Amino acid sequence: MRPMLVIMAAGMGSRFGGLKQMTPVDGAGQVILDYSAYDALQAGFEKIVCVIKKEIEADFRALVGDRVGQKCDLHYAFQDLHDLPAGFGVPPERAKPWGTGHAVYAARDLIDRPFAVINADDFYGRGAFMALAGFFGADVGEHTHALVSYDLKNTLTENGTVARGACTTDGDGYLTTVTELTAIRGPADSPSYTLDGGGSWKPLAPDTPVSLNTWGFHQSFLDAIGEELEKFLREDMPKNPAKAEFFLPSVVNACLAAGTDRVKVVPTDEVWHGVTYRDDLPALQQALAAMRAAGKYPENLWA
Repeated sequence: MRPMLVIMAAGMGSRFGGLKQMTPVDGAGQVILDYSAYDALQAGFEKIVCVIKKEIEADFRALVGDRVGQKCDLHYAFQDLHDLPAGFGVPPERAKPWGTGHAVYAARDLIDRPFAVINADDFYGRGAFMALAGFFGADVGEHTHALVSYDLKNTLTENGTVARGACTTDGDGYLTTVTELTAIRGPADSPSYTLDGGGSWKPLAPDTPVSLNTWGFHQSFLDAIGEELEKFLREDMPKNPAKAEFFLPSVVNACLAAGTDRVKVVPTDEVWHGVTYRDDLPALQQALAAMRAAGKYPENLWA
C-alpha cells in the first residue's frame, strides 16, 4: 500500500492577511498546495487528506480540491475546536485553532496507512517527498518515523520572522529533540532568534537543521497524538486558555522522552519557499516561474 499525505490547511493566515492557502501563485491560478500534491504523487504517494475549516469547504473545493481530486484519492477532514477527547470542552474565550497536533488528530479516521504531514502554505520541493517515499519503502518498524530537515539558511524570508523547529540528532542520525522557535529572522548567513518578543536576540548557525513540519509517521503515532492531546488539555491549556497550542513536535518529543518511538532525520538540500507574509508572494512566484522554465513543472499541473 502506497503512503498517503495529510495537508494541514486550516490555519488562519493572520500574518499573511488572508487565507493564503487559496492565493494563486502562477498564471494558471494554482496554489502552493497544487505543487505539493503534484510532487507527492510524482514521488509515489496515493491518497491525500486536506485538513481544513468547515466554513471554507465550498471555496476550497472550488479553488483547489476539485482539480486535485481528479488525479488522486482526495478526502477532507475538518479541524473543529469542539473535536476533543471525551471529558474536555472549549473554554469560552477560545477562538484560535488548537494547533498542528490537533490538525492531524482531526484526520485520524481517514488515516489508514503510513502518512506524511505537511503545511499547505509551504513549498517543500520534490526532494522532500522523494525522501519520505524512500523512508516508507524501507522496513523500519511501526514505531520508527521520519523528519525531513532543511538547513535553516534555506528557509528564511526577508519580510519578517518565521517559526521553525530546531533539531538535534544522535550519532546515528535519529532525532533527539525538536525545539519550537517561533521567531527567527535573517539574514541567511547570520540568523538569530528571540524568546522574549524581540527584547534580545541569540545567534543560530545557518546550517542548523530545522523542521518545517515535514513528517513521515506510521499509524501507531495516532495513539500518541490522542494521549498527548489529553495531557495538553489537562495540564497546559488551562495556563493560557485563549492561545495555548498543541504542537505536533511536542508529541514527537514526548515519544522520544518515553523511549517508545524514534525518528530518523532525513536531510534535504531543497530550498523552502512560502507566503508567511504577503510580501513573500512575488519571490515565490518568480521561483516557480524559473522551475517551470527549467522543465521541472508544466504550466498546468493537472492538464
